[in-house]
Amino acid sequence: MTKTKTGIAYQYPRPALTVDAAVFGLDTDEHLKLLLIKRKLEPFKNSWALPGGFIRVGESAEDAVKRELEEEASLRPLTLEQVSTFSAPDRDPREHVITIAYLALVRLSDHSIKAASDAQSAAWFALDELPPLAFDHDQIIESSLRKLRSTTHLLKVGIDLLPAKFPLRALQSLYEQILERHLDKRNFRRQILEGGLVEELDEYETDVHHRAAKLYRIDKRAVRRLV
Repeated sequence: MTKTKTGIAYQYPRPALTVDAAVFGLDTDEHLKLLLIKRKLEPFKNSWALPGGFIRVGESAEDAVKRELEEEASLRPLTLEQVSTFSAPDRDPREHVITIAYLALVRLSDHSIKAASDAQSAAWFALDELPPLAFDHDQIIESSLRKLRSTTHLLKVGIDLLPAKFPLRALQSLYEQILERHLDKRNFRRQILEGGLVEELDEYETDVHHRAAKLYRIDKRAVRRLV
């Protein structure tokens, strides 16, 4: 029997509660990456997993995932959104553990990750080069990608992952990696420009070894209006 702070006793055992975060970032070569940590403790010691951990008493799920990201990877994402709840009784070999999964977006150039707490190391992985994962984290990643692929998130994702000024090539590459399919260049440019999602700038790429492309920026007001 368990007693709460208010003295109310619960006769029956209850499952534990954790949070996990699928953190996506875009590197300088326009490759979409996922943050993983190598576990220091059992279960799944030395295995790669999503950052996360147990929710403390008196702590909200959102505060818990923010704390875990900072403790395990020295990371403070600006965008953090709940994805789903995973509650299979056998998803954790220790006991019945329910986890609340979050989706986070960061610019890699703005963050220098450093493993801490119960993580041996932290690293960014390409989506097509993920190692075997602990728990049911492959399911959490797939759910997070499905959320990213929704129209609402595709409209917003460029704001969080791309630099302030970018060539349309970078936006198309980002969409193709999230959607996992090729997009026709001509149709993509036409739809993006006619949709008013980006503003054309009188600037071009610099320090590139190919023909410099014109730069654009996200029209945040247009995105907010559409969302």
